[in-house]
Amino acid sequence: MQSVSLVLRSDIPDTTEVRLVDGATNCSGRVEIFVAGQWGSVCDYSWDLQDAQVVCRQLGCGAAYSATNSANFGSGTGPIWMNEVACTGNETELTQCGHLGFGINYCTHHSDAGVICKDKPVITEMRLVNGGNNCSGRVEIFVAGQWGTVCDNNWDLQDAQVVCRQMGCGTAYSVTTWDTFGEGTGPIWMNSVACTGNETELTQCGHSGFGNNECSHEQDAGVICKGKVRVQASLCGLTELY
Repeated sequence: MQSVSLVLRSDIPDTTEVRLVDGATNCSGRVEIFVAGQWGSVCDYSWDLQDAQVVCRQLGCGAAYSATNSANFGSGTGPIWMNEVACTGNETELTQCGHLGFGINYCTHHSDAGVICKDKPVITEMRLVNGGNNCSGRVEIFVAGQWGTVCDNNWDLQDAQVVCRQMGCGTAYSVTTWDTFGEGTGPIWMNSVACTGNETELTQCGHSGFGNNECSHEQDAGVICKGKVRVQASLCGLTELY
């Protein structure tokens, strides 16, 4: 049964500390605030980029890159202090934003909110896993210090084309869905990817925001690329590979 905790507003200081937990840097992770002597988390209901913008600004981390949900940085402990946060994006502190009231919520820690701020290099690598070679497998990207997967919602050949190009694997041969190459672990970083097919990197394509999804790893997307074409020809009794 979900519980609701309540702390009287008069017990809350005007200014509260904020921290990001379990991210790879000080500027990414699960959002936690210090209220009434306890660290607690923030529920992801209505959590969006405007809310994340305030957190990043408060921590001196530059602009917000993504607002994450569904405990992408792990589940916290203790109270869930804020729910249905509604920032305009211009506040200097998260506790200045509208919300239901400190400790008033109907959430569990499976809904803990997080942020990724732009001041650090966020995406550095892509890889294909469990395909037997470098040009086929489950698509994984490296975000905020963690390898994670891509959800197969709307996953198509145009998306695969960008992956294959980025990996130096020629053109796309096929897309795979429903964990054809096995289930990954960690965050599901991208969902509803919408490439035109001409992008040079997958992260240039439209998507729902890093970490924003309602997917499971049963929906991990993959690709099969054509790779380097090996053509065997016979000329005057000699065989050559091109």
